[in-house]
Amino acid sequence: MLYIWLYPFHAQFSFLNVFRYQSFRIIYAAVTAFLIAFVLAPWVIRKLQEIKLGQQVRDDGPKRHLAKSGTPTMGGILIIFAVTLSTLLWADISRPHIWLVLGATLGFCAIGFVDDYLKFIKARSKGLSASQKFTAQIAVALIVAVVLYCMPEYNTKLSVPFFKSFTPDLGWFYVVFAIIVIVGSSNAVNLTDGLDGLAIGPIMITALAYTVVAYVTGHRLMSEYLLIPHIEGAGELAVFTAAILGSSLGFLWFNTYPASVFMGDVGSLPLGAALGTVAVISKHELLLLMVGGVFVIEAVSVIFQVVSFKSRGKRIFLMAPIHHHFEMKGWEEPKVVVRLWIIAILLALLSLSTLKLR
Repeated sequence: MLYIWLYPFHAQFSFLNVFRYQSFRIIYAAVTAFLIAFVLAPWVIRKLQEIKLGQQVRDDGPKRHLAKSGTPTMGGILIIFAVTLSTLLWADISRPHIWLVLGATLGFCAIGFVDDYLKFIKARSKGLSASQKFTAQIAVALIVAVVLYCMPEYNTKLSVPFFKSFTPDLGWFYVVFAIIVIVGSSNAVNLTDGLDGLAIGPIMITALAYTVVAYVTGHRLMSEYLLIPHIEGAGELAVFTAAILGSSLGFLWFNTYPASVFMGDVGSLPLGAALGTVAVISKHELLLLMVGGVFVIEAVSVIFQVVSFKSRGKRIFLMAPIHHHFEMKGWEEPKVVVRLWIIAILLALLSLSTLKLR
């Protein structure tokens, strides 16, 4: 909104010309989102404590986690608020891609809110049932995918990392594929959110990587030079992902070990969906498997554990998701978190290298 409101006056006030540059708005979107999250977090935490929105800890998990019982949760509301407000302030809201990614984020936020509300306020231990949650997620993702599919300037070709000429056209199946990416990303982030600061670290790293991807995808000269699909207006998504980075940094200040607040499903589900939607719009869907490799590892560990137990009656890991396996082996929680962050950083660097290695 600042871009739309202020830039038209750049002829009268030359300093307003800076709003024309995406790089300027990307940086200040991150700074704004950080300040919103950082300043409001103490007040939000107090309010969550007042209404007794405390975390419920699994009895079968590591015993030291019992000390976390009662820690305020649903702090993800703050992250989503900061992301939304900062994006509306700094992005060019005339671009439909911004509304599409905000719609996906807020839609999944609503699902997470209902799930957390039922768990922590209505005392329904499991919140929404698995079928209810997946149905709602698929419905939101379907709307996003269909709207994107119907855009005349959009194509259904798939960009494959490391290949410049292999771009299979998925046709109508692209709608199904986009749903899988968005819903899968949302739930993978949700499964990762189990230790203090664990999920928010890779979220920031993935958001930063896709800030670069979105920026070069929306820049005609850079996309042509790197031989990647050019998506008109996709550069504005970099403002959105920068806002995710900034708000996550502000939240991390209070979520780092020992955490003063947890994000809950109201934070993890929409953040995962947001990253998945950005990956789809920027035509770098498969890259998300590499950039968000930590999320993939966490999700796959749960799948393998369930399949192995149901088919053989044996567990592969001491406990799933895999971060709990390392805890059960005696690793301290901060060590697990930081090492998975290191893996996330390495995967992000490798992912960005594929923009050139084609």
